[in-house]
Amino acid sequence: MKVTRLLILTGIIGLIYGCGSPVAEVQIVPEPASMEIHTGSYRVATGAPLYVNSKDAGLKQAAVYLAERFKKSSSYAPEIQVSEQPAGKGIFLALQKLDFSTNPEAYRLEVTGDGVTISGNTPRGVFYGVQTLLQLFQPAIYGDEQVLKKKDLKIRQLMIQDEPAFKWRGMHLDVGRHLFPVSFIKKYIDLIAMHKMNVFHWHLTEDQGWRIEIKKYPKLTGIGSVRIYPDGTKYGGFYTQEEVKEVVAYANSRFVDVMPEIEMPGHSVAALAAYPELSCTGGPFKVRTAWGVSRDVYCAGKEETFHFLEDVLSEVVDLFPFQYLHVGGDECPKIRWKACPDCQRRIREEGLKNEHELQSYFIRRIEKFLETKNRRLVGWDEILEGGLPPAATVMSWRGIKGGIAAAQQGHDVIMSPTGYCYFDHYQGDRRYEPKAIGGFLPLEKVYSYDPVPANLTPQEAKHILGAQGNVWTEYISDKAKVEYMALPRMCALAEVVWTPKPLRDYEQFTLRMDAQYARLDAMKVNYRVPPPVVVNRDLSAGDSLNLILKNPLDITTIRYTTDGTDPVVSSDIFPDSLMTEKQTTVKAATFMPGGHSSKIIELYIGIKN
Repeated sequence: MKVTRLLILTGIIGLIYGCGSPVAEVQIVPEPASMEIHTGSYRVATGAPLYVNSKDAGLKQAAVYLAERFKKSSSYAPEIQVSEQPAGKGIFLALQKLDFSTNPEAYRLEVTGDGVTISGNTPRGVFYGVQTLLQLFQPAIYGDEQVLKKKDLKIRQLMIQDEPAFKWRGMHLDVGRHLFPVSFIKKYIDLIAMHKMNVFHWHLTEDQGWRIEIKKYPKLTGIGSVRIYPDGTKYGGFYTQEEVKEVVAYANSRFVDVMPEIEMPGHSVAALAAYPELSCTGGPFKVRTAWGVSRDVYCAGKEETFHFLEDVLSEVVDLFPFQYLHVGGDECPKIRWKACPDCQRRIREEGLKNEHELQSYFIRRIEKFLETKNRRLVGWDEILEGGLPPAATVMSWRGIKGGIAAAQQGHDVIMSPTGYCYFDHYQGDRRYEPKAIGGFLPLEKVYSYDPVPANLTPQEAKHILGAQGNVWTEYISDKAKVEYMALPRMCALAEVVWTPKPLRDYEQFTLRMDAQYARLDAMKVNYRVPPPVVVNRDLSAGDSLNLILKNPLDITTIRYTTDGTDPVVSSDIFPDSLMTEKQTTVKAATFMPGGHSSKIIELYIGIKN
């Protein structure tokens, strides 16, 4: 990677928050594969059109996206014009064969004194060049207020040649446990696109709620979308098919593919509450109000089960053009199947050895049906049990063993192990973090992940499509907490799946994140700010106690109180050390330059006898 690193932290803080040099220093997340920074700058000619070199619909889509960002954040409102060559100083988006890569997502971005040229093998590649271009400007370009003036639209001259390390760069969101409005789903997709990720895994059905309208089976949403708690409180809702189409179209405009997940054969109690005849016992069932795993699953012995699922999937396929469809396949207890005459008859008739092979039979039948719809089946790594369907893609979540086994059998794999990719886990000290499902996954560990297991041969490693971050929502009930749990860990995973491994450096990543945090501020994202680091809280000379707190980031400020109130942006700045000779409770929080803060830590200081 050829980089002239004049990009140290000096001066960047003023730039990030709207003052200081108008020339945006280069702090890109994820880090490009190759970058040369040149002397000089280019100021956008705000009267110039935005040029594209063809009438290709996808290329125009990338241009519209860029034009809208300018219109929302600045005084520049470019028209889009078709021109084989840029007709003057301006921004030029071009579809052309790149000489350094055949990757369909590769791009070249060149900024000279005369303008900006972004070229790609495909519109998707051009779009990723657009995402990099936006990061060359001041962070306010990500906002929806026209605060950037002509003098602000000034960027460094440079050359970037870039392409992703992995094909699959995904983020998941569970809406079965807690539902989120379409407006937030769109914001989540914006964040995925901003980080050059390309798959939104939409987990739509669960024991605790069915979230997608199926016209042939109205009780799925009439009954299955609402859970009723013992005190009579109701929680529920679903997405209409028109809303699903709206989300898919929005994602398409950001070159994000949407993969639906319709759970089977387990995690299906919400569906069974609506249609209990599809179970082994006949029910009745209620939509579950507790988390965990239910013994009640779809009956694998009844033909009606497969007729139902094929009808459901037929409607789902019509809504989602992406070639991959996720069927779950995880955490399916076999207790009901062992006692079910229909399931046992199926085992005998099909010559199966046991209930694990019955699950394999179940998934194989669904795969064959999806093949008639030109779709590829994806399942969690439990679909390995009893034998994989011939063309199935495995999403490895229970560590990496499932992914290794699948790749060694010649199957494609998406790595998503809990230890690195489960963003519902705690990020810090549980005393101060919001309630989570468990585990501990700090930012640095996410960044350290390598999706390709070391013990795979080069040929087997080709089956590792990439990786995905998962946000399960048992303990995430609102939009702000989704953002808090997902970011900045999404930023780290984005670099894992985009940037070549030899170029990844956590220390440099944290420096570049200073600018990324400011961009997230402009987007009004509730990302996690790390709290103050407790360096020392021991007795010093005499009976005084010396409390030392450290800023977790170079751009943050620690503010504190000792009167019982919570620290705010106007509270006192914590000194180098705090000496006290009496019992004191110190509350402290880390504040970003824009005012966004960490969770508050509370330290009781008691003088020893």
